[in-house]
Parts: sequence; C-alpha cells; structure tokens
Amino acid sequence: MQNAIVVLNAGSSSIKFSLFVERGDSLEPNVRGLFEGIGTAARFVMKAPDGSVKAEKSWPEENKLSHEEAFDFIVGHLRSELADNRLIGIGHRVVHGGSVYTRPIRVDQESLKVLDTFSPLAPLHQPHNLLPIRRAMERMPDLPQVACFDTSFHRTQPEVAQMYGLPADLREAGIMRYGFHGLSYEYIASMLPEIDPKAAQGRTIVLHLGNGASMCALLGGQSLAATMGFTAVEGLPMGTRSGSLDPGIILHLIDRHNMDARRIEKLLYKESGLLGISGISSDMRTLLTNDDPRARLAVAYFLYRIRRELGSLAAALGGLDALVFTAGIGENSPAIRSGVCRDAAWLGVEMDEQANVEGRRRISSDSSRVAVYVLPTNEEVMIARHTRRLLNN
Repeated sequence: MQNAIVVLNAGSSSIKFSLFVERGDSLEPNVRGLFEGIGTAARFVMKAPDGSVKAEKSWPEENKLSHEEAFDFIVGHLRSELADNRLIGIGHRVVHGGSVYTRPIRVDQESLKVLDTFSPLAPLHQPHNLLPIRRAMERMPDLPQVACFDTSFHRTQPEVAQMYGLPADLREAGIMRYGFHGLSYEYIASMLPEIDPKAAQGRTIVLHLGNGASMCALLGGQSLAATMGFTAVEGLPMGTRSGSLDPGIILHLIDRHNMDARRIEKLLYKESGLLGISGISSDMRTLLTNDDPRARLAVAYFLYRIRRELGSLAAALGGLDALVFTAGIGENSPAIRSGVCRDAAWLGVEMDEQANVEGRRRISSDSSRVAVYVLPTNEEVMIARHTRRLLNN
C-alpha cells in the first residue's frame, strides 16, 4: 500500500484536481482533471498521465452545481482511483497567506478563520480557495488538510522590497508587497539546479506569463523582487487585469466618473489588460493572429511592460545570468518569447530562433551571455511535495 495525496486548486467557477501516489522518494501523478462551469453549465473531465480521458460528464445549464457538490463529485471519482493506496491528506492552493503564514500549514478551524481575514486582499481568489477546505473538514474531519500559499515564497525578499512609501501604521496593518505565483516560482527554482547550476546559484528572472502574468527575480533560488505586490493586479498587464496604474487614476475615477470600489474592482480585474486595450480578446493566441491595430497595440503594450519590468528586476539583481519562460504564454508562444529576448539584447541575451520555434528547453545561442530557458511549471507537484513533507514531519 502506497501513500497518496490529492491536490485541489479551486477558482471562482472551477476546481482543478490531481492525485499523486508515492513511489519511493518520488510522487507520481495518477490522474488529473478539471471540474468547470460551476454555477452554470458544469463539465467534469478526468485524465490519465498520458492525457487519455478516464471519465467525463456534463450537466445542463438549468442544473447548476455548487462548489460543494463539485467537490463531492470529484472526491467520489478519486476514491475509485485510490485502489489499495492510502490517502494521507489533501493539499490546497491558497492564494494569500498574508504576513502570518510563510510556509505551508495544516489547516484547523483557528487557522481557517485567519485565512478568511485575507479574503479582502484577494477577493476574486481567496474565498473560493477556502471552500473545498471547509467542505473537506466537514466530510472528512480526520483527513489532514494542508494549505500552500502563493505569497509564502516571496517572504525572503528584503524589507525594502516588500514595503510601500506609506506611513508605518499602514504597513503594520498589513499593506505591503506580498507577491504572488509563488508556487510556480518555487517549482522553477527547484528545477534549476539540475538544468543550470550557475543560474540556480546566481541571478535569474522568471517570467510567469499566462492569463495572470508576473515576473520574479531569483537570487540563489530565492525571491528577491517581484512585479505583483499588495494584490494580484499590480505589475504586468494580464488577460483582463490592468497591471500597474498611477494611484491618482483611482482617485480620478472616484471623483470624476462616480465609480465606487466595486465598480473599480470590476474595471481593474475583469475589463482591462489585453481585453480592455484590444476590445477583442483576453487570449494572447487570438491577438497574435489578428491584424486589427487594437490587437497589435495590446501585444505591443504587453511586451513594452515586460521590457520595463525586466530592466527593473535586472537592476535589483545587479546583473543577469538566466531568463526562464513559463506558464501558458511563456511555454507556448514563440512570438512573445522572441519579442522579449529581442528587447533584452542589451542585457546580453542572444536567442537561437530555431530552438525557440521548435520549443526546445534552451532557446538561447551558445554565445549568449544570458542563458534562456522554457520550463513548464507545475504548481500541483509543488503542493503535493509540501503536503507530504509537512505530514511526514
């Protein structure tokens, strides 16, 4: 009998799930899947590691399912996959650990209350992250629930990198730069030693480019600076999120456009970024194949902001040894990678265009002073590792 760990990543209308089985020192994926369309027309699919479909089901829109019902359905299918293996815990992706939780924790009722207080800091993510934890604690009270935080990885940053130019009482009240996508960056950092020891020990910038996009400067594998700050809307423009703005714009929207907090939240999180600039789509694939000038402008702005942030992070590091592209756009868009590397030529980046088009792991030339890699991220594996480590200890 082998130990098994379930990993859950719950969003506003979906739950991603994975089942890992312990084989010696490694954790091997058993199944993975997605329950999407929660609250609308729901769809469930579960796949084997080779991508073949093991189970799927759809529900009509009039038969709306809740997060709790989706969780119960997932658990029912995963039980049948456990076979003779023993489930030792469930690991959950939780966006915000605040300044309180700097490492994964085993969740109890008290810590769940604390995590709920961070919901105003990540209103589109945190409440949904906590729903499956509550459900699991109700249905399986003896099964350990482990929360792994997107913010924890960035707590190695120096104090000046984590603060804003605000009065001390506001800093003490929790207004600081938290940083996000930490589980993704932590996974990449864990892979670098076997891929490029110099980069692992030196100065690396990781570009997590997807519908949510950010960048992180790693020094010796630890977070030194990141583009996201107090919320996951700061930094780069994203699919529907604006990225960094002059705070005076918010005051202007309140004073001159009569917007309240909820209207501004909707604008910044759901109506801006690539979608807002282009008026066409939030999907980079659609924009790259569209000749509309607005689509080209959205792509140009995305690349321009990456160039600006790249210079800032390289300055924070005091130089650069490697770039790493990851996440949906970073892993799958040769055009965006080419644009970023072209803009980074002044840092010593020389791209091997053939390697880039073919999607090789290393896409920089042999003569490039800065090594450039494309590495798939795997937050689920990171959560499973943390869960096993915490429960074993």
